[in-house]
Amino acid sequence: MTNTVACYQAVAADAPLEKGTVERRDLRPDDVRIEIEFAGICHSDIHTVREEWGEITFPMVAGHEIIGRVTEVGSDVTKFTVGERAGVGCLVDSCRECEWCLAGEENNCPNSVGTYNGIDRFDGTPTAGGYSTQIVVSEAFAIHIPESLDAAAATPLLCAGITTYSPLRTWGVKEGSKVAVVGMGGLGHVAVKLAKAMGADVTVISQTRSKEEDGRRYGATDWIATAEDPDAVKKRRGEFDVILNTVSAPINVRHYLAALRPHGALVMLGLPMDNLEFNAANVILGRKSVTGSNIGGIRETQEMIDFCAEHDVTAEIELINADTINEAYDRVVRSDVKYRFVIDAKTF
Repeated sequence: MTNTVACYQAVAADAPLEKGTVERRDLRPDDVRIEIEFAGICHSDIHTVREEWGEITFPMVAGHEIIGRVTEVGSDVTKFTVGERAGVGCLVDSCRECEWCLAGEENNCPNSVGTYNGIDRFDGTPTAGGYSTQIVVSEAFAIHIPESLDAAAATPLLCAGITTYSPLRTWGVKEGSKVAVVGMGGLGHVAVKLAKAMGADVTVISQTRSKEEDGRRYGATDWIATAEDPDAVKKRRGEFDVILNTVSAPINVRHYLAALRPHGALVMLGLPMDNLEFNAANVILGRKSVTGSNIGGIRETQEMIDFCAEHDVTAEIELINADTINEAYDRVVRSDVKYRFVIDAKTF
């Protein structure tokens, strides 16, 4: 038995998303059913739908930033009760047995299951994401969403929040740390807010100053505009403990490594098409690192949400109706949004 619910789905890589229906499973003993209130649009949704990262199976329902209310719980559920607000991020399952799962790093499990474009471990059906009115998920992969958070503005935190929070924590950002954030888009503006809330001194590195006023309002104390001076980053030699690169555009890695303090890390969150170019001396001198980070585990995602509730951190959003998803996709590609789109699920 399944439950048919409304959705917006991708039917082909070169076609607009269409209104449709998707089947949600009956509850397994550890499942919760969530009536979706809000679903975020992530740029990775667009890359996936348009098959820019490889072939997918159509039709497909995207969306891995999801917040709603629990409407039903399975017989073995202990973490959630009906009526509680809950969220779902990028993962809906993993093997739950490997060293990574046991360490709370389900994102590193070789058998993790994505919220969409994945395969259910039990029945082999494709997973379907949050562009719908309802989702069913194991309680182990649902996140408690505090009532103090604005639910719509908190929705992007399920991806953008954990994507930036995890490296800030992993590389030890704390009171007095010097952090640079490359790019002030959907990821970057959340990174600025989180780093500021952790007590860091935050600098934004961007091509222009068009978003400087926003960046300073969100917590940045300095701004580097690379279009004004291509060597501006290199001139900040030895200044930053951590640089988060949230953009996919090419950067001069040597310049960014020069701007790091000894033991500093350049953390790649965006996915540039070209290979990174630097030489061994750039990292040997000062014991510096070029590294990367990809979302986070469920425990850390809950930690991030609780931190955001404590420090009043949410994303800056534009709330839209479902019938404007295709327009929103095009605007994301043009960088024409401040700073994330969130869909009102009542309009699916």
